[in-house]
This record gives sequence, C-alpha cells and structure tokens, in this order.
Amino acid sequence: MKGKFIVFEGIDGSGKTTQLKLLGEKLAALGCPVLYTREPGGTRVGEKVRELLLNPQYGELVPRAEALLYAAARAQHVEQVILPALKQGKVVLCDRYIDSSLAYQGFGRGLDLSLLEQINRAATAGLIPDRVLLLDFCCDCGVDRISRSGRGADRIEREDQEFHRRVRRGYLTLAARDPQRYRVIDANRSIEEVQRDLIRALEGVLDAFPAGNNRS
Repeated sequence: MKGKFIVFEGIDGSGKTTQLKLLGEKLAALGCPVLYTREPGGTRVGEKVRELLLNPQYGELVPRAEALLYAAARAQHVEQVILPALKQGKVVLCDRYIDSSLAYQGFGRGLDLSLLEQINRAATAGLIPDRVLLLDFCCDCGVDRISRSGRGADRIEREDQEFHRRVRRGYLTLAARDPQRYRVIDANRSIEEVQRDLIRALEGVLDAFPAGNNRS
C-alpha cells in the first residue's frame, strides 16, 4: 500500500508547523497512520546540517554551498524517512521540501532555478509530493509573529524584508506554474479558517477526505 506525501510551504512565520500538527491530529483521529517530519532535518544527519544552515554564526555561507547543504540533507531525508514511510502506507506531512529551495535559494538568493531543480531531482530520486499546501502570508506579519514567539531569529529569518518578499513572490510564481500540485491558502486569517481550507485542498487526495465533500 502506497502512502501520500503532503508538503507544507510558506515564508517564515506563516504558521506551517501549527497547521501541520492540527492536520496530523485530525488524520490520526480518523485512523490514518501519520508521519510528521521537517526540512532541513528529519534524520540524525539532517538535523546536524540544519544546525549549521540556520546558525547565525555562519553568515559567510555562500548561496551555492547553502543550496547543496539543503539538497544533501534532503537526500538523506528521502532515503531514510520519507520513502520507507510511504511504502508503509503512511501519510507523510512534511514541513518544507524542494519548493523551499527554489523559493529561498532561487528567487531569494538569485541562483539558477534549473540548476536547483537538477540538484534536487538527484537528491530526491525524483520523488514529488502528492500535494503542496502553500500558506501565503504577509511578510511583515511573519517577522512580527517570529518576534512574538520569544525565540531568536535564525540565519534565514534575519534576512531583510526585501529578501522575504522575493521568496513570497517566488512561491506564488511556483504555484502558478503548477496549479495541479499546489494549493494556495490565505494564511492571514484565523487558525480555524486556514485549517478548513487546508482540508478542502486535500479532498480527493487523501482517503480521509473524499472528493465532493462540502465542509462549513
């Protein structure tokens, strides 16, 4: 039995982690086997790479090296965690995947998109999500939400506002070029409203949410 691979994308502070957890809890309550995971990370190797990538002390990290480190962590993640879970029939809910590299290192840093796509096809052995849920959120609000969380901003979150605006525009460009795979959700609303639209976006993709169901 093959599982399903659902990816959450969006700028920092868009609420991906909260919405992923809520969806997972709902699926588990419906009897679906769920795996939560994240990028970079998800494995022992990946978490070490994450520490390096997000540590503000490594501000000298050049964009090409950054992109390759993300791809290396992703290769480990796909092979060690995602593919085995899918083979076991689980619903894999992943916080970020390839589109984060395209949005951040491509549109944000200015690296060539075709090169990034080539690197990540190799890293993932061509594995693509069944659905990408893009939580579209105001960049200024994202910074405010991170500040209110009480934790320090990581290396990527410390980039200037124009960088984050380029990333957001990049995400919307990616979604427009692949509307079959992407669903764009307005995340500038209440948690409950966003969750309702996420579930609608998964109707017909997950067995737990049959196509044609109308939910208020």
